[in-house]
Order: sequence, then structure tokens, then C-alpha cells
Amino acid sequence: IVVVRRGGWESALETTLAKLGVSTEYPEIVDGRAQIEIASLQADRDILFVDGDLEGAVAIEVNPASRLPPAPVIGLVGVEAPSRLKALVNLGATSFLRKPVHGGAVYTSLFMGINQFLLRAEMSERLQDLEERRRGRRAVIRAVILLMQQDSLDEDGAYSQLRRESMRARQNMELYCEEFLSKRAKPPDTTGRTTGIML
Repeated sequence: IVVVRRGGWESALETTLAKLGVSTEYPEIVDGRAQIEIASLQADRDILFVDGDLEGAVAIEVNPASRLPPAPVIGLVGVEAPSRLKALVNLGATSFLRKPVHGGAVYTSLFMGINQFLLRAEMSERLQDLEERRRGRRAVIRAVILLMQQDSLDEDGAYSQLRRESMRARQNMELYCEEFLSKRAKPPDTTGRTTGIML
């Protein structure tokens, strides 16, 4: 999907993309906005080329965690003003291509843009996984302490037992410990209540 004002120079881009087996679409620009269905963009199929000289032509909400758009974005750069480059970076551009486009530069830009997008997406997934595991570490510590108190185990013994049981249940340690603690949660203490009926 190429977001540009047609001027003839884009034919070199279209021709080179066609040689690489990539079909080209030019969305209509109405009132300064490209008519793109952002929700339908797919990272494994779509690539968005955005002309940096068209201010505000594309509005993409990048993922707040990964800072990535829904599909790879390649910025088309004419005027190298810092504000225009920043706008492309804020759209999630992972590669740039100078205007007027020369066929020899397209493959490199495409290769860099897609691979940087995939690399950043993978890094974001790994960071989210590590963050979830870090949050779950509290449950692991509480479960170890509970087992130490209940079964008179030392720290290593309690941890090893939880690890064996989590492997047997085919769950990661953090999730297993959260479930372990929820099953052993004490019922609320009602002995100090002055109202209510005891059954």
C-alpha cells in the first residue's frame, strides 16, 4: 500500500516491487487522509509505504508496548527535515527510501524494513513474557514459603518440589504457583464478627 500523491516518480517503485512479486495499491487521499482500513492490515501480507512529505496522511495507532504498527512501514523521504523523519518514526517506520526512488534501493529498503519489524515484534513478545514471569515471581516466593511451613522443607526442597509438580502439570512455574496458592487460600476469618448468622 503506497501512500503518495501521484507524480510519476513512483513508477520506479511500482516496477521494482512487481519484479519482486509484490503488488501495489494506491489508496485515495481525501481531505489529506489516505483511505486505508487500518484494522484490516496484516503483518504477514501488507507493507505500507508512506510519503513523509504528506503530513498527517496516515493515522496509525502503534502498539504501546512494542511501538510497532500493525504492518511494516517504510518511509518515503524527500525533504529530510527532522520533523518529517520524526513523524515517520512515530508511525513505526523501520526503514526509509529516498525520493525519487531508484530501483536498486528498493530491495534493500524492503529487506531492512520487514526484518527490523519482525525483530522488534519478537523482542517485544520476549519482553512481555519476561515481564509476566517477573510479576509471577511473587507467587513462587509465597508458594515456597508456604511449603516450607507446611511440610517442614528447606528452601531448596520446597522449590524443587514445586518445580517437579509444575513440570508434571505442564505449566510454567509462575502459573502453577498462582494456582497452587489459590487452591490453598484460607477461608475468610469470621470469628471476630459481631453481626451475621453463623451456620
